[in-house]
Amino acid sequence: MQNEEIKKEPRHVFLIGAKSVGQYGGYETFVDHLTACHENAEGLHYHVACKASGDGAMDESKLSGVSQEERDRKGNVVRFRYHNADVVKFSVPKIGPAVAVLYDRKAFAAAIRFAKQHGLESPVFYVMTCRIGPFIKGLKRKVRKVGGRFFLNPDGHEWKRSKWSAPVRAYWKRSEEQMVREADLVICDSRGIERYVQETYRKYLPETAFIAYGSDPEPSGIGNDDPAFREWMNKNGLRPKEYYLIVGRFVPENNFETMIREFMKTETPKKLAVITNGNERFRAELEEKLHFSKDPRIVFTGTLYEPALLKKVREEAYAYLHGHSVGGTNPSLLEALGSTKLNLLFDVEFNREVAEDAALYWSLDEGDLSSLIGRAEALTEEEREQYGEASVKRIREEYSWEKIAGEYEKVFLGTAADRER
Repeated sequence: MQNEEIKKEPRHVFLIGAKSVGQYGGYETFVDHLTACHENAEGLHYHVACKASGDGAMDESKLSGVSQEERDRKGNVVRFRYHNADVVKFSVPKIGPAVAVLYDRKAFAAAIRFAKQHGLESPVFYVMTCRIGPFIKGLKRKVRKVGGRFFLNPDGHEWKRSKWSAPVRAYWKRSEEQMVREADLVICDSRGIERYVQETYRKYLPETAFIAYGSDPEPSGIGNDDPAFREWMNKNGLRPKEYYLIVGRFVPENNFETMIREFMKTETPKKLAVITNGNERFRAELEEKLHFSKDPRIVFTGTLYEPALLKKVREEAYAYLHGHSVGGTNPSLLEALGSTKLNLLFDVEFNREVAEDAALYWSLDEGDLSSLIGRAEALTEEEREQYGEASVKRIREEYSWEKIAGEYEKVFLGTAADRER
């Protein structure tokens, strides 16, 4: 009689650092797509940490397919199943910017306890961003005690962001160094970030892997006569193909000053639609410098979080302006390449790495972007179509979620050596 096949336990992976699932930002979208792609994977089981309250907190009522909800004594959902992943919500006190550090540390410690209590075999603890460097050495010792591995995604150069004070930037840089030093594997979503890690922290001999962020190039499926789309367009005084578009956080390192100033120099009758969060202080600073409120073409629309509608707005833009200068593979850039035919990108390593020849590039030199917009205005529809086909091809071949999920599966299951580098 043949021996019965022994079914192996799945590899348990703890995702730490996102605020929610499918909401708010890049890591949240990443967690949503990764768990969806691996929902039926027998070899992997995900545990996801989320915030119970505060900025970007998890709201499971906005998800479809949630099951097995667990509630506390007050009736609040504290745990649920989504895409076959175990999602746990953590409450942290309101202590200002340090709340993110406390949240990551609490979620990491809870994941280690869970692995120990359930005797999990070789669990993976994947931490996104470098907030908890001062605590990582002690956490790493506990990871080793449960037979686990600590993987890190360092995100971009958070320590370069102008929104942070000098002491906070110094904390970010030191924290990054401490976490890279302790990581068993540093997963970088940009080859530029991977080179930076290898060169900057050479003395620690970091093991790194490049796995990009993903995107979905499929059309929105929304028509121009869709009520929600028409309402949004009318509210902002926009018409299809008659506006340039910017989508991103309203912060200096995304080069809003250059993009708005250079657009104001042009003679295009098209508008510039800016979809961003409300940073009133920064907006006041730019108004004092540029007086953009006097240009009726500049339209600040506020935020837009409904994915299909945002994709439709991207599709109907004449061109997309991308000014991000800090970080790795930017989600908003990938979304633009998959949806907007013509993309005008700030000429920095990270952006060229993603778009290659499927976009046009501009610098901070005075007159460079306004000149490029003039060139964009002169393009024929056939030329715009060619750029659009090239950018969608780029997304399908290198940045599809299926490809990205497959790369992560190999890494999480310990077959990194088999990956194409």
